[in-house]
Amino acid sequence: MSSDPLAAQSPAHPVSYTVPRAGTVHSAELEIKKSRFLALLTRVQDEDAARAFIARVTSEHRDARHHCSAFLIGAHREIGRSSDDGEPAGTAGVPMLQALSSYVPQTRGDDAADLSDACAVVVRWFGGIKLGAGGLVRAYSGAVTEALQDAPLVRRVRCRDLALPVPHGDAGRVEAEIRARDLTVLPTEYRAGHAVLHALVPDLLSELDAARAVLASVTSGHGEPTLGEPVWEDIP
Repeated sequence: MSSDPLAAQSPAHPVSYTVPRAGTVHSAELEIKKSRFLALLTRVQDEDAARAFIARVTSEHRDARHHCSAFLIGAHREIGRSSDDGEPAGTAGVPMLQALSSYVPQTRGDDAADLSDACAVVVRWFGGIKLGAGGLVRAYSGAVTEALQDAPLVRRVRCRDLALPVPHGDAGRVEAEIRARDLTVLPTEYRAGHAVLHALVPDLLSELDAARAVLASVTSGHGEPTLGEPVWEDIP
């Protein structure tokens, strides 16, 4: 990934996307013509983590007939996989993947569908009545959509650390003024000769320029921040 903040201006280099909150597994359950569909959704950082989650769910629900799955990974959704796990081809995994890829959080003010780093497994206990291809598509996609409705989601934002050296005696005042300007402040470093304040800023040229202006203002033009490498951080 480019370290040039100008790269973040391009849609090919997204500066943020939506992810499930780390450490949570959200679920939803549907019953359709006596078949039970349990959808489980979690955050995954890579394909190995997704496959480990699928294996865990399969192991925990061995009595079910099907354990269908889908996952999307990466800021660009570089990885997308799905499995019908014994259901007719195209009736489970692909609809689940489409449900993930087309989901727009209700809290968003636009129609951007950018969910990623998400893995969904739908466990089906067969109830004895066949649903047909269309019924299966609706059941599997609907179960995933239902799980997403109340799932805890956050923004994953590509950020830069602006490191600002200041005298020890000024550190408290400068930090308080930076916080008052609504910048995200990380823990201060106290070194032998000075302190280093850290402000976490979205990797957009306009945001970085505005943050530099704030730092210049609170230090009366004496502070010269160092720009760190891009890092991805979860923002509630």
